[in-house]
Amino acid sequence: MSLPRLIVDAIGPCFEGRLIPFSTEQARHLQALRLKPGAALELLLGGGPWRADLTGITKEAAHARLVSPLHEIREAAIPLHACLPITSHLATWEDWLPPLVELGITHIHPIIYARSEYDSRRTQAKVERWSRVISAAVEQSHRNLIPELFPVLPFESLLTWDFPQRWVAYEVPSGTPNPAVNVSPLAFTCGPEGGISEAEFQALQQAGWQPVSLGRSILRAVTTPIAMLGAIQFQLNR
Repeated sequence: MSLPRLIVDAIGPCFEGRLIPFSTEQARHLQALRLKPGAALELLLGGGPWRADLTGITKEAAHARLVSPLHEIREAAIPLHACLPITSHLATWEDWLPPLVELGITHIHPIIYARSEYDSRRTQAKVERWSRVISAAVEQSHRNLIPELFPVLPFESLLTWDFPQRWVAYEVPSGTPNPAVNVSPLAFTCGPEGGISEAEFQALQQAGWQPVSLGRSILRAVTTPIAMLGAIQFQLNR
């Protein structure tokens, strides 16, 4: 059974025996897990994951002592950039983020498509919540890195990207096989509710984005990026 893992923002060098304080929220979480002093934990610090032992806990505070660094490989073999559309229902992002983090995404770029219903104030109000969702998914999946959430970008910004691999999910069959993953940075994108417009798709193709099919059925916006990243990770780990 895996140990509880917490993200801790610890300042300064990490070394065996160092005491690490937890926030009040984290102390309450550890209490909810019914952990006692001496319980083993995993902490994700700035320099990577460490094994630690809980040394003390109350309702308001807790500390752990670092035991040893964890030399483990849990990250994808390549940087994976998800260019996710701003959706009319922003709650869709809270459906996307946990599985995408679990599947190894490293960078998350919100994109305004023609069919996006973008409201800057409404979207900005969600960013802090999305960051918390990402952190919780990192802890749950025992990732070694926290994916970076970038500011919102207009669709046109995608047309200047020069990633070695750029994929776009599109519901109209292209008649060509899907591209194979190679060991170089990969970006992928998909549309909001209603999909990518024909003009946007043509612009992406002309800019070097390769169309990708995810099956014969039409997928919902909430399904597409998760299906695409699962397919990418399957190829990376064959």
